[in-house]
Amino acid sequence: MIRSRHSAFRAGFTLIEVMIALTLSALVVLLAHQIFAGVVDGVGRLDAARTTLDRTANARRWLIEAFGSLQAGVDSAGPFEGHPAQVGFASWQRVAPSGLERDRILLHQSGTTLVAQAGTGIVVLVDSVSQVAFDYLLEPGANTTWAREWMSPVSAPLAVRIRVTYLGSPVRADTLLLLIGGRG
Repeated sequence: MIRSRHSAFRAGFTLIEVMIALTLSALVVLLAHQIFAGVVDGVGRLDAARTTLDRTANARRWLIEAFGSLQAGVDSAGPFEGHPAQVGFASWQRVAPSGLERDRILLHQSGTTLVAQAGTGIVVLVDSVSQVAFDYLLEPGANTTWAREWMSPVSAPLAVRIRVTYLGSPVRADTLLLLIGGRG
């Protein structure tokens, strides 16, 4: 049987078929890269959010523990000194390896952070702060009274209210209510 040139069976692909296959392959690779880049970016944002949440929770635990073990009018650690912009008091702090140690604590705003100075160390409690204000609970009940200052060498208020206003827009604020442990 004789075949003509035009009816012969051809093997292989044409140049257009190869170009279309390469274009589709490149498109699939590009889309896969964008998906994986989005996943990696999402994981990074999730880790940053988790770190911020952990830091906030640790700061609150530290404050609750510090105010819960507050002691006023004992030894030479100093009196309870509460001002509108800072508060100082003596409290038991965890130290390794011995356990607990009485230390003088000073809470105040330093730049755009709320910090606690305990002994020789500084603990950053809250970032991105525009203003911090402290109030002191005189008495509980229906006629609750908050004072802007509390100065006493022998006693502490019932609770301390910390009002934190954050930087940025819209304006955000937090109010922390910290009960005082054994009132000296």
